[in-house]
Amino acid sequence: MATKQSIFGRISTLVKANINALLDNAEDPQKMLDQLVRDYTNSIADAESAIAETIGNLRLLERDHAEDVQAAAEWGGKALAASRKADELRTAGNTVDADKFDNLAKIALQRQISAENEAKAAEPTIASQTEVVEKLKDGLNGMKVKLEQLKAKRSELLARAKTAEAQNKVADAVKAIDVLDPTSDIGRFEEKVRRQEALAQGKQELAASSLDAQFESLDDIGQLTEVEARLAALKAGSTAPAVGAAAPQAAISAAADDDEETADATARLAAELAADDSSR
Repeated sequence: MATKQSIFGRISTLVKANINALLDNAEDPQKMLDQLVRDYTNSIADAESAIAETIGNLRLLERDHAEDVQAAAEWGGKALAASRKADELRTAGNTVDADKFDNLAKIALQRQISAENEAKAAEPTIASQTEVVEKLKDGLNGMKVKLEQLKAKRSELLARAKTAEAQNKVADAVKAIDVLDPTSDIGRFEEKVRRQEALAQGKQELAASSLDAQFESLDDIGQLTEVEARLAALKAGSTAPAVGAAAPQAAISAAADDDEETADATARLAAELAADDSSR
């Protein structure tokens, strides 16, 4: 009975095993599944050994029962033969020998009764052991079916695990080169390039502003040159040139050519001013 409870307890535990719960706690699903298959296979081997032993014991009981039944039948036959011999001798007037065969018949009947009792006593045990063996066989068949399901589930789960691993690798690779993700490597590189471009643009604007200042200084020099030319023209007594006239250098050259005329004009103007003062 203890063997029966032990085997059925093991069968119940294995049949009700939650594979998904085991996989959740497993670092390596393949190793965990392989170990589970090995454990289940070993348990089936242990169950087969225990069931074989139980069947062997049952067969011994059945043989002993058959021998008891056969012995009871044989002793019954011997008792019948001794009784008939006793009747023959008694009919013949030989009562002494007749009593001897009657006693033999009684002994044979006692042996028959003993064998029958042993056979009857073994029958309940044989019946219960036969039931146990049948249940154990059914349980063993259930374990073998479960083992095949476990092997099929193992292949399926390993395939799913490898697919999930590949998907995670692809997702990580895609995330690493996501141009829209500012935390990715390419995002950081893009930000560095943008800063370099902004620095170059700043330098260009700074250079352009310096060049504009240089051109403005040239314009100022040009304006001063034109003022000098007009002053020289005034001193020469000539008409002031209009805006956009000949170049200031040409005006300066004309003033230099008329230096004598300018001196005469200045002398006449001084004489006239002196005459005006005298008349007053």
